Amino acid sequence: MKENEVLFEAKEFENVREIVKSSCSKYPQNNAFIIKNKNGNEITYTNITYEMLENEIKSLGAALCSIGLHNKRIAIIAKNRYEWCLTYITTLCGVGIVVPLDKSLPKGEIESLLVRSGADAVVFEEQYNDVMKEIKAKNTKVQFFISMDEKEDGEFLSFTKLLEKGKKLVKEGDTQFLETKINREEMNIILFTSGTTSQSKAVMLSQKNIMSNIFAISSVERILSTDTSIAFLPLHHTFGSTALLLFLSYGVTTVFCDGLKYVQKNLAEYKVSVFVGVPLLLESMHKRIFKEIDKQGKTKKVKFGLKLSEILLKIGIDIRRKLFKDVLDSLGGNLRFIVSGAAGIDKNVAKDFNLFGIKTVQGYGLTETSPVLIAENDKYIRYGSVGLPMRNVEIKIDEPNEKGIGEIIAKGPNVMLGYYENEEATKEVLVDGWFHTGDLGYKDKDGFIYITGRKKNVIVMKNGKNIYPEELEVLIAKMQYVEENMVFGIPTQDDDLDLAVKIVYNEDYVKEKYNDISEEELKDIIWKDIKEINKTMPPYKYIRKLIITKEPMIKTTTQKIKRFEEMKKMGY
Repeated sequence: MKENEVLFEAKEFENVREIVKSSCSKYPQNNAFIIKNKNGNEITYTNITYEMLENEIKSLGAALCSIGLHNKRIAIIAKNRYEWCLTYITTLCGVGIVVPLDKSLPKGEIESLLVRSGADAVVFEEQYNDVMKEIKAKNTKVQFFISMDEKEDGEFLSFTKLLEKGKKLVKEGDTQFLETKINREEMNIILFTSGTTSQSKAVMLSQKNIMSNIFAISSVERILSTDTSIAFLPLHHTFGSTALLLFLSYGVTTVFCDGLKYVQKNLAEYKVSVFVGVPLLLESMHKRIFKEIDKQGKTKKVKFGLKLSEILLKIGIDIRRKLFKDVLDSLGGNLRFIVSGAAGIDKNVAKDFNLFGIKTVQGYGLTETSPVLIAENDKYIRYGSVGLPMRNVEIKIDEPNEKGIGEIIAKGPNVMLGYYENEEATKEVLVDGWFHTGDLGYKDKDGFIYITGRKKNVIVMKNGKNIYPEELEVLIAKMQYVEENMVFGIPTQDDDLDLAVKIVYNEDYVKEKYNDISEEELKDIIWKDIKEINKTMPPYKYIRKLIITKEPMIKTTTQKIKRFEEMKKMGY
């Protein structure tokens, strides 16, 4: 029985405080975080061991409680960095309720979410100084504005000064923070969804939600105390923050990415062995690897190696890390495990990474489910699927059609408490204890789940045929010059729909491959490739209109295209 099979012994922690206590006692000298410091051209690194982390948590907790933030709401907004992690973990260890905010939000939205969440304090980095000055002047409920970057208290409280104050309090025997009882069933996190269609909803999560998910993931994925993870996914996103706590529970070292352009450089710099990412990142890494292979004239050799690797694995011979040493070295040489989430990944990309010797699995979930519902795991991978339900989760396909496709619904201890102050929206998605995901999919005979598309994205033709745009987008994404693409329906004169695709092309690739080609000439080349895809489809799935651009599309922070905003922009 593949479903609900337990591959590794795992412990379900009561709460985040128990995770910290456990790891700091088991791995006191492991580095919990490595911080890069830049001073002009000089680069130094600060190592924060688990022992040091525990002391910093105690200090920050004591300081936050001392200024009146005990059982209050603390918002955080910053890029992925140590102070973000420290604030998040400390708040969950007994201070109060944490409200992670999206770092790319416009000014008005930041203010709106601080008001909507009832935040009493906000911890932020330098780039938000002007925004925070304006919000502070408006006299909202936010009492404390804490700057991660200011060394002295000025207009804002200094994070550094707070830590110093907390250290003194701990020395003097202050125990309020340490003795706080944590109710794992109550709301402890307010997380705003990065919705692609409507106003973001405030998801209420408890520590039980998060702990149950960490327990389920730990039962099927192999994580080691010697691992180094790069925090690539935004930490304000559930997948990013739950992964942070998961890795913390194993004594893993967390490092921070310098930006999308520098991912491969950072993998080598920190000897990264595991990371959680999104398909867009993995697919662009894959394209870069093969571009380099092509440059060196080794494409045939590598493709033969991939076939050989697959055959040998079937008879129990594994020479992948020797066979593809150059490829692995280009990714830092230590990478062994990748988890891809947030959207479906091209199955050939996942397969190639696995054949190179890097275990690559897909996970599926939502903010509302803390987040993982379904995942491939250390033992079971089926390309094209998102894997098997987690051990403590029930999955059903609701109202399946003749092809077995229906809405994916789920029940489990990781399902949210509801939407904050939005009973109507909660009732829409939580029906008789089942969470309705809004995603369509089917289950094969072995229990593997396949996602076919988003319920709201389905294009319904006049003849009643349903088209899942994601199915075509995966094929179009394989083209080397395609950076991103979106398939959608546009109205025709006879009140039906034609399929159209908008493609964002990679300018660098196009320049390198076609020199000074005009956009019209490029469009002709792309049309030929689209027609080749059309030949493999029934006529009702033919793409009949093509739009090309070099301008990136409007996306959420997890790189999902905001389809309706894009269509509005194009005038549809």
